[in-house]
Amino acid sequence: MSLRAAVLGHPISHSKSPALHLAAYGKLGMDIGYTALDLTEQALPAFMEQVRTQQGWRGLSVTMPLKSGMFAEVDEVRGVARTLGVVNTVAFEEDLGSVRRIGYNTDVAGIVNAVLNAGVAASPAAVVLGGGGTAAAAVAALKDLGTQHAQVFVRDTSRADEARAAAAGVGLSIVVRPLTEAAVPTASADVVISTLPPRAADGLAAEIAALGTGTPGVLLDVAYDPWPSQIASAWQSGGGAVVPGLEMLLYQAVEQVRLFTGRGDDVNASVIDVMCDSVGLPRRAF
Repeated sequence: MSLRAAVLGHPISHSKSPALHLAAYGKLGMDIGYTALDLTEQALPAFMEQVRTQQGWRGLSVTMPLKSGMFAEVDEVRGVARTLGVVNTVAFEEDLGSVRRIGYNTDVAGIVNAVLNAGVAASPAAVVLGGGGTAAAAVAALKDLGTQHAQVFVRDTSRADEARAAAAGVGLSIVVRPLTEAAVPTASADVVISTLPPRAADGLAAEIAALGTGTPGVLLDVAYDPWPSQIASAWQSGGGAVVPGLEMLLYQAVEQVRLFTGRGDDVNASVIDVMCDSVGLPRRAF
């Protein structure tokens, strides 16, 4: 029986997940196919019902705009995904002859590890750009990093329910404000996590550059195509450190590979290094 996994999203052609996962499976000596499947929110329930009866599935990576909708499509939700109501990972587990679809969220670990790798200090003053599913993971990650309060800037303050729910769930104080007010607080923050879609932060980038005050903190921009983004370029010009979204993608994929293969301890430094090679990231200094 052939084993398979996939990344789901819309659009999805730009995804680097297949390269990351296939590199890991090759290093582990496991024959697991991994493809990118373009899937809309409307098509998700039918797809998840279809995979329930298909053999060989080991896992699904879930990206925008499906992370919130996937919560209702799995048989069980574990870990921080239960608190956030956001699922970016589905692992398939056999249970008494049947297969159960288990939902997880590895975005939180992806953000924490990416930011720590950049050298962020404990309890950073923080800003989150965006209010959706990935922003919910960013809120939880900031709590893990020791942040006590964060500012969340969104294009429409009436559409930040996922970020608000996440903050309540993990016990982080947040204030939600319009993106038009983001420039000054963002430029002065210790850590900024942008979860906005590609090019959605271009206007803010121009405002930050025009301030001329510098950007002393760390910016993680989860949008990695096109790269560098305008906000990443403006941030770097202001003297700040930039963490590309590929770093988060790497670290959340490491957790997914562990779940999909069941070989947690084997997904070690050598596996992570070939994953880095597959997308052009520098190898880790373990």
